[in-house]
Amino acid sequence: MVLRHQRGVWRYLRMLGCDDATADDLTQETFLRVLRRDDFVQHNDSATAGYLRRTAYNLLVSRHRKLGRIQTIAEPTLLDETWDRWAGKDLTGDAAVEALRQCFSKLTERAQLALRMRFDSNASRVEIGEALGITDHGARNLMQRAKQQLRSCVDEKMQIANES
Repeated sequence: MVLRHQRGVWRYLRMLGCDDATADDLTQETFLRVLRRDDFVQHNDSATAGYLRRTAYNLLVSRHRKLGRIQTIAEPTLLDETWDRWAGKDLTGDAAVEALRQCFSKLTERAQLALRMRFDSNASRVEIGEALGITDHGARNLMQRAKQQLRSCVDEKMQIANES
C-alpha cells in the first residue's frame, strides 16, 4: 500500500502548500495512522487513495492548530475534486508531472527562464523583466501566456491519458 500510494499522498500535501520536509513528515504519519488501525480495509485503490488524502488533510489541519497557524485550506471535497481533475486515474500524479515536463519543454526559452526565475528562485517581476530585457508588465504577460499554454497542454495530455 505504501509503495502504491506514497507519491500521491506526498504530492497532495504539496498541493495543499506543504514544503518538502513537512510533506515527508505528514506522508509518513498518514501511513502510520492508517496501518495502525485494526479496522482499515482496502476496498479498492481509489477508495484507499481518497482515505489517505483525507487522513493527510486532517493531519495537516491538526498541525496548523498545534502550531497556532491560521491558514485557510479549501474544503476536503473541493480538494479531492481538484486532485481527481489533476491526477485522474493515476494515484501517484506521475502522469501529470510527466505531462507538465513535456509541455514545459515546448515553451520558448524566454518563457521557461521567466517561470524558472519566478517559481524556482522566487524572483520578482521586475527582476525577471530586467533579466529578459523587458518591462515588469511584459514579464507578467509572458508568464501569464506561458502558464495558460502549460494549462492547456497538460489538460489535453491528461484528457488523453484518462481516456486510455
